[in-house]
Parts: sequence; structure tokens; C-alpha cells
Amino acid sequence: MKETEILWVDDEIDLLKPHIIFLESKGYKLETANNGTDAIEMVREKAYGLVFLDENMPGLSGLETLIEIKNIRPNLRVIMITKSEEEYIMDEAIGSKIDDYLIKPVNPKQILMAIKKITDQKRLVSEKTNSTYQVEFGKLGIQINDSLSAEDWKNIYKKLVFWELELEKSGGEGMDQVLHMQKEDANKSFAKFIKNNYVDWFKGNAHEKPLMSHNVFKEKVFPTIKEEQQVVLVIDNLRFDQWKIIEPLIREYYSVEEEDLFFSILPTATQFARNSMFAGLMPSEIEKLHPELWVNEDEDGAKNQFEEELMRKQMSRLGITESFYYDKASNIEKGRKILNNVSQILNNQLSVIVVNFVDMLSHARTEMDMIRELANDEAAYRSITHSWFEHSSLFELIKVLANKKVKLGITTDHGTIRVNNPVKVAGDKHISTNLRYKQGKSLSYNPKQVFEVTNPQDIHLPKLNVSSSYIFAQNEDFLAYPNNFNHYVSYYKNTFQHGGVSLEEVIIPFITLKPR
Repeated sequence: MKETEILWVDDEIDLLKPHIIFLESKGYKLETANNGTDAIEMVREKAYGLVFLDENMPGLSGLETLIEIKNIRPNLRVIMITKSEEEYIMDEAIGSKIDDYLIKPVNPKQILMAIKKITDQKRLVSEKTNSTYQVEFGKLGIQINDSLSAEDWKNIYKKLVFWELELEKSGGEGMDQVLHMQKEDANKSFAKFIKNNYVDWFKGNAHEKPLMSHNVFKEKVFPTIKEEQQVVLVIDNLRFDQWKIIEPLIREYYSVEEEDLFFSILPTATQFARNSMFAGLMPSEIEKLHPELWVNEDEDGAKNQFEEELMRKQMSRLGITESFYYDKASNIEKGRKILNNVSQILNNQLSVIVVNFVDMLSHARTEMDMIRELANDEAAYRSITHSWFEHSSLFELIKVLANKKVKLGITTDHGTIRVNNPVKVAGDKHISTNLRYKQGKSLSYNPKQVFEVTNPQDIHLPKLNVSSSYIFAQNEDFLAYPNNFNHYVSYYKNTFQHGGVSLEEVIIPFITLKPR
């Protein structure tokens, strides 16, 4: 541990000699000053790690000294010590960016705790987080191996995200690699779980079928629509860990009523999963009941251009007559326009706003070197999401809705995963282009490396021709063509993709929020 040099400033510094001796015995190096003027000069000449500063001194007061010290070294950590309990003094000190505040008389252990809190907190938190995760590692491993239900997997994914964020905050070097390996093991087991159960979920006698895309509005929104005005934000590509990153910003305005997870249908791609959400139907059912509102992959035209119409048909089918408003923030300008016309939202009982930024970010990271550099790993990807949200018109809209006491839902259509492992697949020229799933005829692949569905009707997906089948990539794999293989792999490796089978893509949030 690097030695911390401390400056202690007090006009009665001689009386504090026992405290100084105690701290020196703990390995800290201390220098002293008995007035603010000397302290300012000492700070100017040396980069101390911490300053203890008496508030009530003759000459320059502690607050006056604090201002000068911060002018010289803005990031210097300062603990103020005072006899006064006057609130205005505390307010002024805190406003001047002190790091802690102690009331005299103080004992040596109080001082030691204050030092550790500031100088050793990150190290101590990191050590504690690492050791706690080491204990949980074994328990999680057992749960991963024993997981038999969708509910089990939701709980496991929540725990993995919790530890990922905790280790990230604490700087848990070394253990983050252990967690990554555990996530890989979890995804391998989850892929087996999906292979063994997904088709059965669409049979009439399926047991423990999870909430899925096509039932999410029916289960999460419509039951309370008569009693409460609601706005649902569908943030395309929002993973559960990204929700946890923006949650603290939202909590100032909303309290979390329910933090639930549900399963995206396969493919975990916008064309399928989001259309299914809005229609309240599986894709093949949309194609059958509303062929004018379904665009197949081999057809021209936007694949999600009929979301409003699909939602209105779902509401009509379920006998829901409440007023409905739909809009899509497909770019920054459109987001501002929605914010400026918030009255349209407030005039309807249910409003659904689709927000495309996170999806655009994942695509930009693939296509633009600068974005790939800025979001070079999971932590950076989350950080960009946080920064965008904090300064977005979406966050401004949330503040307005909170002020108007409107109930809020935040959800998504699917998640995304960072891919690293190419898996070869071949087919004719009509094969779909997505890296995490393929549909077409005469597909050539290793069945052990994918989740294959040879009869799309089994999972209620459209088939482009009689012999069409679907395959889904698993874990961190992506599907690569043999032609120009090395270039293809180099371009797409370490990019964020969706469409396949992984915890990150399939298990996604639905958050219900109440205004504070």
C-alpha cells in the first residue's frame, strides 16, 4: 500500500500529539501546521494525500483556508474538524467540497476510520467485494448446474449482472476475468436449457412457460390501464445491466414498483421480437392474421413500420378501448420533437414510445472505428449508455412525466451480446444476413454448435419456403460464411450483435415505476 502523507492543520496542534503518534504507528506520515497561512504554503509546495483542517483558528478560518487550498489543489482530499455543530458551517464546508466532517472532541480511532474511508476505501471495498464474490462463486456455480426453470435463470442472470457491476465499481482486478468465465459457463448451460425447453413452450401442455414477448403488454400493462394513465418506453436493445446503470438517475424522480425480467422470443431481433410485443402474437400468427402488416426478410420495406397498427389490433382483440398514442424516437431530432409535444402523451391513457439509440449505438460500434474505441468493452458500452441517457431528451421526458404523476414502464424488445467466436455456416444466396441467426433452405452447419429448428411452425415463425429452417448462434458465437472468412471474422469479432441465444439477448427487463 502506498504511504499516505497527511497535513494536519490546527492552532492547538501540540495537544494532538498522542493522535499523531497513534497514526504514525499505523504507517501514516504526518506533517503539521498551526495556522491557515502556513498550511496554504505547505500545500503549494507539496502534494499531500489528505488534509485535516480545524475550522476555528485565529487569523484565516478553516473555511477561508479551505477555499485557498482548493484553489491550489482542487482534488486534494480534506476532512474538516470543528467544535461547532452549527448547520450553516456544515453547509458551507460541504459546499466547498470537503470529503468528511468531524465534531470535536475526536478520538484516534475516529481519525483512523476517517482516513481509511478516504484513502483506503477503494482498496478495502475491492478486497471485500472480491472475497464476497469468491464465496458466491461456488454457490452460483451450483445454481447454474442445477437450473431447471426459466425462473431459476432469471435469478441467476440478475446475480451475474449484480456481481459484474459490483466488481466493476470496486476495481476488482482478476476477479472480473473469473466472472467472465462464469458467465460463459452460464451461457453454455442456458443454451442447453433453451434447446431442451423452447419448442415445448409453444405446446398446449407446456409447464412453467415464462412470460414472453407476445404476452408482455397483456400481462404487464393492460390489467391496470383503466385505473392509471401509463407511458411505456420501449428502448430497443436495452440489456438488464444497462437498465441498472441508468436506474440511479431515474430513482430521483420515480420509485421502482417492480423490476421483472421476461424472455424475448427467438430470433432476438427487432423484426420478430418487437412486432410480437406490439401485436400480442407470434410472428407466424401475425403473418396469418394480418398479412398486410408483416414484411418477410426477403421482401423490400422496413420490417417494423406497422407497430402502431399492430398494437391497436391487439387492444381491439382484447376489448381495450382506452385512448392510445404511439411514437418513435428514431433520432435525436425526433426525440426532441416528442418532448416538445408531450401534451399528446398526456392526453392519452396509454402511450408507447420506441427509442432507438441503444440499438444505433451497437450498430455504430460495428461500423465506426471511433465508436468501437470508445465502447471497447462491456464497462465502456455501459458508460456510453449512461452518458447518452443522462443528457437525452428521453430523460427530460421522464422528468416531465414524473412531475405529471404518470405511471411509467421501461422495457425493450431484446438484448445484445459481444461476440468473439466464429462458427461456419453456408447456404444459398437467399440465406438471411443476421450474424446470430439464419433462416433459409439448404443450410450447412455443425448442429452441435447451434440451436436448430428444422420446422419453424414449431416455434411459430414464418417460413419463406417449404424447406426453410432456422438456426441460432449460442453463447459468444457468430455465424460466418466460408467465403472470405478471415476478413469477415476480423470485421465482426468483438462487436455487439443480437438474434441468437444468450442470457444477455433473451432475458430482458420490464420495469414498472411510480412517480415520487
